[in-house]
Amino acid sequence: MSERSFEAIPAIDLRGGRCVRLVQGDFAAETAYGDDPVAMAERWAGEGATRLHVVDLDGAARGARAQGSLIARICAALAIPVQVGGGLRDLDALASVLDAGAERAILGTAAALDPTIAERACARWPGRIAVGIDLRDGRVAIEGWLRDAAAGADEVAARADAAGAAAIVLTDVRRDGTGVGANLDATVDFAARHPTPVIVSGGVGSVDDVRRARAAFDRGANLAGVIVGRALYEGRVRLADAVAAAAGEG
Repeated sequence: MSERSFEAIPAIDLRGGRCVRLVQGDFAAETAYGDDPVAMAERWAGEGATRLHVVDLDGAARGARAQGSLIARICAALAIPVQVGGGLRDLDALASVLDAGAERAILGTAAALDPTIAERACARWPGRIAVGIDLRDGRVAIEGWLRDAAAGADEVAARADAAGAAAIVLTDVRRDGTGVGANLDATVDFAARHPTPVIVSGGVGSVDDVRRARAAFDRGANLAGVIVGRALYEGRVRLADAVAAAAGEG
């Protein structure tokens, strides 16, 4: 059995070739934080990141990859693993991201709509497929958070479990981009129902959020990390502090 680990993972959301953040998944509530995502990725790696989380927002909304060449440049520039999501709706799309250098590809909408895709993807790329579950008011949001799926979160997670997914990225859409704090209790409860390690996402606004997630991990919660986005870009969290807190050192 592999040793458990816990990471603070900086996020880069791509839209129109820029680094942006949305509030509660609203494309009309966008803030741009830079025109050079490769330089931003290098910054986070230089400040101690052990993994990078990249989302192609254009791809998520359109249903097809839109930032492929930029993602390939980010992966080529870094020595740390990169996990990529957004618009990956079939095996060919997954292959293109993994071939471009991503360590993991994240199935979101496709995992909610297609009961077999996680199984097929994990069989083809063992240890390299994660499943993203975006929750809004108890429903699974899909297609760039523009509509809800019929499948529930536990149903989608059970498919990930059966397939042997590397991780589940569980995002609270209502908290995402708000900095009000992660929905940790609900995430821990969700993680207890599934063997696949869960990454906390949405609402992280301080290093204390990372510390609380790490403390839950130390108590045995089935967590693998926490994603930090807007709080990094607005200076409310220093990545070095988040990395130390995730390692149990700060």
